[in-house]
Amino acid sequence: MTNEEENFNLEEEYQQEPEAEESPLYDEHSEPADLPKAPSSSAAATGETASQKLRRVNEEDDNRAWFVIHCYSGYENKVRYNLEQRIETMGMKDKIFDVVIPTQEEIEVREGKRRSIERHVFPGYVLVNMILTEESWYVVRNTPGVTGFVGMGNDPTPLRPEEVSQILKRMEAEAPHVKVTFKAGERVRIIDGPFNDFRGTVSEIDMERAKVTVMVNFFGRETPVELDFLQVEKS
Repeated sequence: MTNEEENFNLEEEYQQEPEAEESPLYDEHSEPADLPKAPSSSAAATGETASQKLRRVNEEDDNRAWFVIHCYSGYENKVRYNLEQRIETMGMKDKIFDVVIPTQEEIEVREGKRRSIERHVFPGYVLVNMILTEESWYVVRNTPGVTGFVGMGNDPTPLRPEEVSQILKRMEAEAPHVKVTFKAGERVRIIDGPFNDFRGTVSEIDMERAKVTVMVNFFGRETPVELDFLQVEKS
């Protein structure tokens, strides 16, 4: 960490971060990932989702606050596991309460099959709800994989309520986001609907409506066909 204050602007982070590491939620042709189980926590005990846990803890009125820690992108799950192990073994449950990785469900089409994945909203960041003391700071900061807190020097800056609300809004989106793997000018294959198995060229992508226009050769003529993102895959 440098001594300059780091500005944790959520919108800026979302736009500038590289594509997140993906963790499969379901794939009918693969076995579930054999991930280590974290020690018992409030989320595990109550069946809460990450967003429900974030909202519940955010509404509790005491000295706790949400802080943001850095880690290497792609190591978020390992950092959470390591930190929860340390909380358990070092008896810090009365100071460090929850560890959350903001995620969002995303659907992609691969080899003609739809696949649901869990996308990290802010790659390289993990949220920790804690009462900040020298002891709790030491436990978090020295967790394997953690590179630092967001803040000035060794002085972590807690998230403001409006920042927590922005994170919740992203995590609680009603419909899963559809991952677009193609761009204008690329060849794609239609995998659903009356033009199933036709191939064509992407002429337009409408992100707001989640539609793509594909030029297909139909009876010797180039014909524009408007499709949902999930009806095509990169050829």
